[in-house]
Amino acid sequence: MPVRRIGNQWRYRKWVGLRDGRRVRISGTPAINTKQAAEAAERAHIERLWSPPASEKKEIVAPRFEEFVEQFLAVAATQNKPSTQQDKASILTHHLTPAFGRKRLSDISYAAIQDYAAKKAQKLAKKTVNNHLTVLRRLLVVAKKRGVIQAIPEIEWLKAPDPEFDFLDFEEADRLLAGADGEWRTMILVALRTGMRQGEILALRWEDVDLVKGQLSVRRSVTRNVITTPKSGRSRDIPLGDDVLAALKAHRHLRGPLVFCTDLGRMLKKNEAKHPLWRATRKAGLRHIGWHLLRHTFASHLVMRGVPIKAVQELLGHATIEMTMRYAHLSPHVPREAVKLLDKSRSAAHLGNGWAKTDEPLLTI
Repeated sequence: MPVRRIGNQWRYRKWVGLRDGRRVRISGTPAINTKQAAEAAERAHIERLWSPPASEKKEIVAPRFEEFVEQFLAVAATQNKPSTQQDKASILTHHLTPAFGRKRLSDISYAAIQDYAAKKAQKLAKKTVNNHLTVLRRLLVVAKKRGVIQAIPEIEWLKAPDPEFDFLDFEEADRLLAGADGEWRTMILVALRTGMRQGEILALRWEDVDLVKGQLSVRRSVTRNVITTPKSGRSRDIPLGDDVLAALKAHRHLRGPLVFCTDLGRMLKKNEAKHPLWRATRKAGLRHIGWHLLRHTFASHLVMRGVPIKAVQELLGHATIEMTMRYAHLSPHVPREAVKLLDKSRSAAHLGNGWAKTDEPLLTI
């Protein structure tokens, strides 16, 4: 046995294979004369033999920022859509690498990050700077997961103003439709009555439109000429109102699988779709708008008509309810109806120094 008692003394003795292939015999006695101490001393002796000498130990040096970028983008290629990959590559190329390229990842400190943010905020919008910080933090997270750094410095985001919120009111939406011409009117109507993103409309196929049930399915989107899944990564079904359903039936063509396309059936490009929208706004006497504002208009009109926020979230395909809550303030009924509940809760009215009963029932909350 490697550990045994000889006389009154516990000892260990064993043959051990070394890293270089040699075998040596080890032996010894523990400081405390017990079997457990002898076994622990044996293990410690083996660990000393197997540990590399100090001359062989190499300190792990974190790579420089510019050296790790390629690995980070390779990870992004497996997790992000092509458009997101392009955005990250652009931010890295034009902003983060020039600032941190020669620094080792382990040397990127809280102070260095905040100095970068403060400098960029002098020329760029705070939301844009926060986008840079998001990419930087994600790169550092990947580096930590890959074991090249031990910790991630704290990052404080810049307080950016809320984005401007704009939409067409009901009368403006009607004027826009009146100012649109031909097939563009149908496309604008679909945007106003379904809340689809422009990329989702451009990628919409007839196979996704059920003119009998009166609904369409959003299964794909196009971004920078690449067809992918919708932004949330999930498909969704949208019921069609009578107006948009009739317009789609009248629009039915045989030019190809796409609902909206060129005369030859080719997918429309975003630049090709903006001018017809601008032309319609000019005819309607409206301000200059983009396609995404029609999505805001759809959601705003639903909320103004009293549709629950949760239902609006599902129709828009938002990943979280927080994204949809920006429209909550447009509901004209909820605040007043909520306050009116208090009127129904009175069980008595206070008159002078006494209480007078009321015929109103007590509301249980």
